Amino acid sequence: MRLTRRKVRIETERMTLRLPVHADYRPWVALRDESADFLRPWEPSWSDDHLTRRAFSNRVYWARRTMSQGTALPLFLIRRQDDCLVGAITLDNIRRGPAQAGTLGYWVGKDHARHGYMREAIQAVVHHAFTVMDLSRIEAACLPENAASRGVLEKCGFKYEGVAQSYLQISGRWRNHVLYANLRSDRRGRTDVG
Repeated sequence: MRLTRRKVRIETERMTLRLPVHADYRPWVALRDESADFLRPWEPSWSDDHLTRRAFSNRVYWARRTMSQGTALPLFLIRRQDDCLVGAITLDNIRRGPAQAGTLGYWVGKDHARHGYMREAIQAVVHHAFTVMDLSRIEAACLPENAASRGVLEKCGFKYEGVAQSYLQISGRWRNHVLYANLRSDRRGRTDVG
């Protein structure tokens, strides 16, 4: 694992997790476009410009800014054997002080689902969050019927905590989500308060 002020690279068994760069646009748009029917049931509605170069450039700038501010860690999953983009994972809404927590979100392209890539990525990001970022709690939410997402969270040590009513708009409708959390085992993270 290599960490600098502006860059984070997390190496897993098969992948490099890193910030998106402008050169990722074509692979990203191809993966999102070919996976659209697979992803849309689980995601907020895509804006009309979702797959445009301008929207992607804004995403790259947002990733750099939030990473340097310490409020998010947005990473692309790059399979090392062929430099193929397989998905993305973001640790967002990072809260310091007494909470020392963040919220995990992720997606994987349809042809890369059920190959263990997301499990590998979640485990690596959680380890990074607990050991490098000194967070104490990682949260995640998914639709109750998303068995694949629930399964990967549970395999990665997340525990079910309950249901959040009307948590997010998915496909234009407010939807309940099941909530999960993974706690650092020693729970002694510094609060940087006082």
